[in-house]
Amino acid sequence: MAARPRIAIIGAGIGGLALAAALRGQDVDVRVYEQATRFARVGAGIQMSANAMRVLRALGLEARVRAGAFEPPRWANRVWDSGEMLFDLELGAAAEARYGAPYLLMHRADLHAALLSAVDEAVISLNRRLTGFSQDGDGVRLAFEDGRTETADLVIGADGAHSRVRELLLPAQEPYLSGRVAYRATFPAALMGDFGIDGASTKYWGPDRHIVIYPVTRAQDEIYFVTSVPEPEWTRESWSAEGDMDQLRAAFVGFHEPVQRVLAACPKVHKWALVERAPLPRWSVGKVGLLGDSCHPMTPYMAQGAASSMEDALVLARCIARFGTADAPALFGRFQALRGERTARLQLTSHKNEFMRGPTDASWVYGYDAATVALDVEMAV
Repeated sequence: MAARPRIAIIGAGIGGLALAAALRGQDVDVRVYEQATRFARVGAGIQMSANAMRVLRALGLEARVRAGAFEPPRWANRVWDSGEMLFDLELGAAAEARYGAPYLLMHRADLHAALLSAVDEAVISLNRRLTGFSQDGDGVRLAFEDGRTETADLVIGADGAHSRVRELLLPAQEPYLSGRVAYRATFPAALMGDFGIDGASTKYWGPDRHIVIYPVTRAQDEIYFVTSVPEPEWTRESWSAEGDMDQLRAAFVGFHEPVQRVLAACPKVHKWALVERAPLPRWSVGKVGLLGDSCHPMTPYMAQGAASSMEDALVLARCIARFGTADAPALFGRFQALRGERTARLQLTSHKNEFMRGPTDASWVYGYDAATVALDVEMAV
């Protein structure tokens, strides 16, 4: 009897775990290699729009996520100083009926934990930093920093915007600094005292900066915010770097009172430089391919980075189930043909940072269903 195809996933983040979970039940041998030594509860919020929730539904995780996440009544877009409404997208039951799934707000670590629960932890290897690989007709040989090697029939780099797999696989792609930074923090709502937020996911649009604020738990006991501020002197692209609260507060002087209250209550903040990368012309070479941020990283302005990685994972898993892994170039070519146009549009739209600043038809974003999208696509010769 032929051995099961060996699939190696590099990276145990949102996209990597979603792919491992989506491959459950298939006759494949999956291994996930993660460079971190442990999974930490990084203090970030995340928006699970309807398109992302459809993926979680397909993975059997919708009920778990709904139990702890917050379902906002609206996506409010307001003028920075007056709070005047620019565009109010109704969410809740109306959005679920319109897009076929709910729109939820949650802590990124809770999403990661949910995906982790759908993967056999025995297939995940921590503290495995990839240093190189080679491929031939027999498969791919992976080399790790600890000196060990592994072999696989198919390798998927799901290792994020700083992808080592992409670096080794494709010609160097120079990122470009946007000249902007994102400050972000999650903190207990109790620090707000008697002044609460209205429960909506709210974006305050300023002339050259913005801030997004929302709860990340069903109990609304944690508040998250993320900003975009011009600060060209800051070039560090790291989620762990700490920012200066006084500098942040000074950047939002004059913003509407709820913004002032949130920033006054926040005890500490992290910041990272917003770096952009152009769409890649190809996502694979031979038996090695990419998904998620490794091949189409995007600014956070549409909250679609994780969602698009999860969409990738489900579509790729469906392609593997239907077409197999024997012809890896054809498999990866089909995958890119299915996903390239959508992800490039998301990248460009997010780059422009105009989504929902005024009346917006969001159905092309939220109405997409990775679980049912047709897999037949015209392939380039």
